[in-house]
Amino acid sequence: MGRLTGKVAIITGAASGQGEAEARLFAAEGAKVVLTDVQAFGKTVAAEIGESALFIQHNVSSEIGWERVVNETLAHFGRIDILVNNAATYDPKSLVDTTAEALEHHFRVNTLGPMLGMQAVLKPMLAAGNGSIINISSISGLRNIPGQVAYATSKWALRGLSGCAAAELGRQGIRVNTVCPGMIRTPMIDRNPPELNAQGEAMVPLGRAGEPHEVAEVVAFLASDAASYINGAELVVDAGLRL
Repeated sequence: MGRLTGKVAIITGAASGQGEAEARLFAAEGAKVVLTDVQAFGKTVAAEIGESALFIQHNVSSEIGWERVVNETLAHFGRIDILVNNAATYDPKSLVDTTAEALEHHFRVNTLGPMLGMQAVLKPMLAAGNGSIINISSISGLRNIPGQVAYATSKWALRGLSGCAAAELGRQGIRVNTVCPGMIRTPMIDRNPPELNAQGEAMVPLGRAGEPHEVAEVVAFLASDAASYINGAELVVDAGLRL
């Protein structure tokens, strides 16, 4: 424990699922954590974590919203060392059923949101001379999966965004890495038909879906000084599903 002592992290989409698991683990590892989410009940999660946590209701596709998150984080904790772009939207549909509006919505949350977040934390990270940014993509951004056109396309784009950012910011001491989870037990997949989830689990070489804390452990490693020479990496957390 204590891998993140003295660090301050912003984690988006932290009201539930992977984001909540990341926030709880980061705090347990000694970090001060700012949880953001469009869902107001994230405040309850922050309260349960305690004084080391702050909740800000936040739409990641809003540039003004990001400015507020950064300003409140600096006012409350004095610095920003880590950004985890975890917030996402997921509404799986086939190509013929995907509207322009649906594609745009996925891009605004899953791709534009992380870009705005990275831009927003640059100034304090550059002033400190270091920082760690972890963008949460998906196995859907690595494989050609039918029925997920808008979601998968936005996650493929996020991988490209992360790689470009890593190439630009590495020499300034800011590491940017990507995590690509597979099938993880979160509210997101709870919306799938049970038979679809059962079929998906049967395809996983370990024979089960992952748990949010298993992704959180990988994110915490990338955020820590133990990953000081890892930049531009894509860590797949899927139990071998992609093989």
